[in-house]
Amino acid sequence: MSTTLIIIIIVAVIVIGYFIATQRSLVNLDELCKNALSQIEVQLNSRFDIVISLAKTAAKYAAHESETIIKTAQARSGNSTAPASTAEAINQQSNLLSQLMGRLNVVFERYPELKASELYVNAQKGEKEYEEHVRMSRMVYNDTATKMNRMVRQWPSSIVASILHFDIKDYLKVDDEKKKNYPDLDEAFKK
Repeated sequence: MSTTLIIIIIVAVIVIGYFIATQRSLVNLDELCKNALSQIEVQLNSRFDIVISLAKTAAKYAAHESETIIKTAQARSGNSTAPASTAEAINQQSNLLSQLMGRLNVVFERYPELKASELYVNAQKGEKEYEEHVRMSRMVYNDTATKMNRMVRQWPSSIVASILHFDIKDYLKVDDEKKKNYPDLDEAFKK
């Protein structure tokens, strides 16, 4: 065998090995992103259940507002057969939940005796736990999306990603309501 043929074979093996290793890494990161979005979806659905529970508690005092909140949350829950498989869908769900919780908090502020109920106190604790789980899941997703985006954009892995149609992942964003609570945070995102 000639030296040239041996060199060509060695280079071909290296290129094929790199292609396979990069493909596996991209698939792994893509699956991790999907898993993180799925975890967030589960937590958001649990938070919708809490909103419905709180709205039912408030219904005794503010029937019309509570019914509207319950119908909105149930309509969202009814559509949960289609998972929120994109960062944009998760952001929309998160914003809807923040709006519903804001409306519920207004109802509870008007009726202090309602805020003292055991169901309200337990639901608020549950809401805080779910919010923490969602926050952690968002961090995991954004970290994984960063790794995926680096591989999709950096050379030479970008060649493999392009051939196999791997795209850049969108990041999950901070809720607009949360930005209002932290004005400095909004300025940090502009920099």
